[in-house]
Formats: sequence, structure tokens, C-alpha cells
Amino acid sequence: MNAQGKTNIIEAIFLSAFGKSFRAKKDKELIKDNKEETIVEIFYEKEDREGSIKTIINEKKEIFINGIKIKRLSELLGNVNVVLFYPDDINILKTGPASRRRFLNVMISQLKPNYVYCMNLYLKNLEQRNKYLKQIRFENKDEKLLDIWDENLAECSKKIYEYRFEYIEKIKSIINEKHSKITNGKENIEIKFISDCKDKDEYLKGLKEERQSDIKKGYTTKGVHRDDFEVFINGKKVNVYGSQGQNRTVILSLKMCEMEIVKDETGELPILLLDDFMSELDNYRIKMFFENIEKTQVIITCTEKIEAQEETTFFKVENGKII
Repeated sequence: MNAQGKTNIIEAIFLSAFGKSFRAKKDKELIKDNKEETIVEIFYEKEDREGSIKTIINEKKEIFINGIKIKRLSELLGNVNVVLFYPDDINILKTGPASRRRFLNVMISQLKPNYVYCMNLYLKNLEQRNKYLKQIRFENKDEKLLDIWDENLAECSKKIYEYRFEYIEKIKSIINEKHSKITNGKENIEIKFISDCKDKDEYLKGLKEERQSDIKKGYTTKGVHRDDFEVFINGKKVNVYGSQGQNRTVILSLKMCEMEIVKDETGELPILLLDDFMSELDNYRIKMFFENIEKTQVIITCTEKIEAQEETTFFKVENGKII
């Protein structure tokens, strides 16, 4: 049954891993109507340690690891590693580049906390540059001062590009094997990374070439905030020429790559969170997916009871309560 609160369980685990929701844009949206705060606490166990993560959201957000309040979000990342598959992921390839950047951001941030710092610094400088672009146009500010923002953006962009390039290369090195298992070797998959920021000097040159255009538009048109990647099946773009089934299969392949990369980086398999998983895939893809995620802890929400080959615990959620 839908609208019973199943996804809240998935969201609570994701929140504990990343410090934010994959659905809500603002933390306050996680607080139930007529309530002043929300509290999420999870307990986890790894091969070498166990711990707890508690998140309290009211007027502000506080996160505690083993009872100790953290000062920076980077301290949270990596304590619990998760890979999430939820219905909107089906549109990663069909919608705009923002969803594909988000896929990369989620994967990299839990493995490389410094990536989050670089991204936040970049976005702060981007916001300041965009604000100054408008001031140049409407308040006749000195455009030479843009050199400061350009240098800051270029420095951040270089680091972010290097992180993204590294992980795209890791995906490219294993995705054909993953995809071949789902498609019985019928499809060859390729990934192309698109960025303005491969070289710092070239990026600075590009910013200056686009400066007058940026001033007129009031925003920055070049940078890692425009990065993207394209996926090709047998030489053709999936988002343009691929069937709905091919788009779904590519997403499964990407998620399996994400799981393997997390395992390679941390030495441990991540927790796999599958929200309303069955509604988006046919039986064959579900079967092939499960055959390739053995030994992984999987938490699934679905409206009907599924057949489970291995030891499985079932919970029923009704009116927001596990019964």
C-alpha cells in the first residue's frame, strides 16, 4: 500500500549517512506537521567497529556520532556508506545535466569528504561572482574585479574536475562488465565526460572570453556547475535513441558500479537502499540485478511481498508505524 511511510525508513538511513534528505530541499520539510522537531537515530555495525548517529532537526540541525556533536558535515560522511535507488533515478539520463551531476556528487562525497568542501567553496564563489556580474551591469562596478572571482573559481574547478574525472574513469573501467551481465552481452556501453575545466589556464581563458556575455546574462556560463556525462549504447546516445528499458538498464549498471567503487575504496560493501524498486523494473532486470549484488545488505520498500531467495526479514508499515 502506498502513502504509509515506507520511504521514511529509507530517507532516515540516507539522512544519517549524508546529513540531508534525497527528497526534501529544506531540512524543515522533514518535520512532521504540528511538531517542533524531528529526531532520527540509527545504530550501525561494521567489521571493525559499531556506532550510532543521531540527527536532530528543529530551528537548526545537530548531528551526533556516538553521542558527540560534530562540527562539520565532513565528519559524518563515510561512517555509513549507502547506495540509493529510487523512482526518480530512472530519469537521470532523460532529464537535464543537474541530475547526472547529483549522481556523481552523492557517490564522491561519501568517499572523499574534501570534495564536499571544494564544492561548497566553489558554489559560494559562484554565487558571489553572479551577484557581482549583476552589479557591473546595473551599478557600473569595475569589471576588472572579476579577475578575483575567476581565479577562485578556476582553483576550485580544477580540484572538482580531478575528482569527477577520476570517478568517471573508475565507472568506465567496470561498467561494460556490469552492463553485459544484465543484457546478456548484447549491448556495448560507453561514457563520455563533458567539462569546461580540464585545464585551469584554458578555463580562465574561457571565462574571459565569455565575460561580456556573462555580464549581460547575469550569471556564469562556464564551470563545473555545467559538467555533464553522456552514455552511449552501441554508439548511440541512450537518452535520445534508447528505449525506456535501455535507460533503466543503464541506471542499474551505474548503481552496480557505484556499489563496487564504494567497496573498493572502503573495503566494505555499502548498504543498498531500494525505494519502490519493483515499480520501475521488469522481472528479468530485477532478477539479474539481485544476482549481481550477493552478500550486500539490502533494504527494500515495495507495496507487495516479494520472493526472497536468502534469509530475509519482512516488516509491514502502516500509517507511519512498523507493525
